[in-house]
Amino acid sequence: MTVHLPKGTRDHLPERMTQRLHVVEVMRSVFRRYGFEPLETPAFERIETLMGKYGDEGEQLIYKILKRGKGGERGEVDLALRYDLTVPLARVIAMNPGLKMPFKRFQTQPVWRADRPQKGRFREFVQCDVDTVGTTSMMADAECLAVLHDCLVELGFSTFTIRLNHRGLLRAIVDAAGLSDMETTVLVAVDKLDKIGREGVDRELAGFGVSVEAIEKLWSMFSLRGLDALDELTCSLGDSGSAAISELKEVIDYALAMGVSGERLKFDPVLARGLGYYTGPVFEAEVVEPKIGSIAGGGRYDGLVGVFSKREVPAVGVSLGLDRVVAVMEDLGLLSDCSSGSTVMVAVYSEELKAEAVRVATAFRAAGVATTLVLDRVGKLGKQFKSANSSGIPWVAVVGPDDVSEGRVSLKEMATGSQFTLTLFEAVEKLRA
Repeated sequence: MTVHLPKGTRDHLPERMTQRLHVVEVMRSVFRRYGFEPLETPAFERIETLMGKYGDEGEQLIYKILKRGKGGERGEVDLALRYDLTVPLARVIAMNPGLKMPFKRFQTQPVWRADRPQKGRFREFVQCDVDTVGTTSMMADAECLAVLHDCLVELGFSTFTIRLNHRGLLRAIVDAAGLSDMETTVLVAVDKLDKIGREGVDRELAGFGVSVEAIEKLWSMFSLRGLDALDELTCSLGDSGSAAISELKEVIDYALAMGVSGERLKFDPVLARGLGYYTGPVFEAEVVEPKIGSIAGGGRYDGLVGVFSKREVPAVGVSLGLDRVVAVMEDLGLLSDCSSGSTVMVAVYSEELKAEAVRVATAFRAAGVATTLVLDRVGKLGKQFKSANSSGIPWVAVVGPDDVSEGRVSLKEMATGSQFTLTLFEAVEKLRA
């Protein structure tokens, strides 16, 4: 029997998994530093929870689950794998009205999309999200930018850009071009700019009946870039874009005060973010090289929780795609060689001294030292040392006959070849150091 993985999925063997866990822990340390708390939700949701939240193109990518029994035989569905972590969060908020606001959560879990697999894009992937629910303060939006910025910096990224826009500003630009009745159509087309280029966007717009004059007016405003462009748009749009521009400036000021680099923060009026639930500032992060597209994104979605309850609850969040981040880090050489995670391997000198090896390994583990105990190759010390070296384990401990009689442990540092004869307590302290 020939076995294959489903397209768009991967196995993560120990070395890669160690790297992924390292990246996740760096992100979580930043999330906790900003006061976010952990949350988990089920892998699947009721179908009605997910449908109607992502736009037509997004909903085509939802993995639906057939009903059990006769309903499934008829092709009926009642559940679906989650498409993102934001809609499930909105459901959680609606179901738990007693949560103290603002509610700040982080979540690191897989999501599923029936997308076309390609480099950095998978059908099953892990999102690392932070969201603040229950406040309209632009400081919450700025915190999302600061979390995103700090995560990328602490992971070793140097050349990256955080693009920033506002859905209200996009709406004002579309209105100024005389296309207010085609807002969704225009934004869906513009959101494809990175994939199909300006000519492709123009063709899509023309195909929907948008005039050449309206397209040119759109691009006259979409071509403006940089933080200074906000003032130019203020003059062009007047009152229709003033509230959105004011909020963007507020977010930028707070983000800069929180340590976000002004050189990395870019206003981009074509940034739309395809998901239909965004209502305010939106943002994406991308690295300069390799050209893999967005590795993180988010925005304000003040109306989403209200879909599930009778109350309006403002919210904003950002999501980092773990798989894309790891792929880019690998291309940039930012992933160090990862060992098994063990600090020390306890070798077994002989069959007669197995119990001593177990005793030493147990003492190391009780002291919090990650320890691998040799389970085979007993007595073949050369092969045990080679195994430790190939696994990247920095220390090997041996208890030989003389060590037993003297109540000591022999430690060898693999990188230097240095050897130490120590008491068990001294060996523990050295390894913990």
